[in-house]
Amino acid sequence: MADKRDYYEVLGVPKNASEDEIKKAYRKLAKKYHPDLHPGDKDAEAHFKEVNEAYEVLSHADKRARYDQYGHAGVDPNFGGGAGGGSPFGGMNMDFGDIFDTFFGGGSPFGGFGGARRQNPRGPRRGSDCETRVVIEFEEAAKGCTQRVSYDKIENCPDCGGTGAKAGTKPSTCPVCGGTGQQRVTQNTFMGVVQTTRTCERCHGTGQVISDPCQTCRGTGKQRRHHTLEIHIPAGIDDQQILNVAGQGNAGTNGGPAGDLHVIVSVRPHPVFQRKGDDIWCDMPITFAQAALGAEVTVPTLDGKVSYEIREGTQPGDVFKLRGKGEPKLGGRGRGDQYVRMVIEVPKSLSAKQKELLRKFEESTGEKNYQKRKSFFDKFKR
Repeated sequence: MADKRDYYEVLGVPKNASEDEIKKAYRKLAKKYHPDLHPGDKDAEAHFKEVNEAYEVLSHADKRARYDQYGHAGVDPNFGGGAGGGSPFGGMNMDFGDIFDTFFGGGSPFGGFGGARRQNPRGPRRGSDCETRVVIEFEEAAKGCTQRVSYDKIENCPDCGGTGAKAGTKPSTCPVCGGTGQQRVTQNTFMGVVQTTRTCERCHGTGQVISDPCQTCRGTGKQRRHHTLEIHIPAGIDDQQILNVAGQGNAGTNGGPAGDLHVIVSVRPHPVFQRKGDDIWCDMPITFAQAALGAEVTVPTLDGKVSYEIREGTQPGDVFKLRGKGEPKLGGRGRGDQYVRMVIEVPKSLSAKQKELLRKFEESTGEKNYQKRKSFFDKFKR
């Protein structure tokens, strides 16, 4: 484990970073190094796995606490949760409930202050969540699609079924702690004789010992494997929205349920359409003559091309609406609208004849034909 980088350094966050800061840093780095964006790049793939490993620990409160206290050994299943030490009490977690029981024969007024109230080490625990990313096209987001995603997750060892013991054997109750995962220690202090608890050094808090470990998983009961899953992306999904796939995360412990898989959906920008909520916007280039005289134009939509009659005297920036031609609303509650903004294109490289015709046209018009220009100059009259 000496070659592993500090998990906080991997994500580029301080040790007092909040959950939101950790998640934000992870998403940024996961997007930066995602294999789909760097096909065949082994260095990017290694960075991506390192980022996922760091997030898996720092996003889980219990694992983060063990990592903060013991470093990588605290979250490595080959070492157990209590190896090493960093506690000011020589690796022991002070239980104030035990102290008050010793001196006053009653419960602690701190209500379990110290956090080490004993839980059943053999009780089922839910697995942690996994996260991956998928990139789809604008049209796929609008219409829905099926995609295959790949990610790493922790599974129960197929040979030992997650027990960590060699096939045909099973773990036994720890003879040191009697299966509690905790050891009581009596100490003489300035307060007198007090009892404290610490993680059992024999079983590392599991309450069980494995005499003959499984060779496949080396007694951890877990294996990290690459997994590919086909998921359905619903119509109307937006960029950076997260899909939750239940039960596809890391395996639980002691028969606990697996965590979930969070899929971050990235939608590629479209060259014509821009999404705003459930509505779609686009710019429609038309000629000067079409704007002045009115015309029937062909407008692209998500459902194909449609015809629209623009009115005579259309101005630059005018917007018309195509009702029900926007994005489908998640959950099947209808659709948004499409808004089309008029962009009048001024011709370039005119011939001499064309210029002459335009001059004659300009001479034949008056202020009544240009109401905005007239009102603009009227503002300066006093």
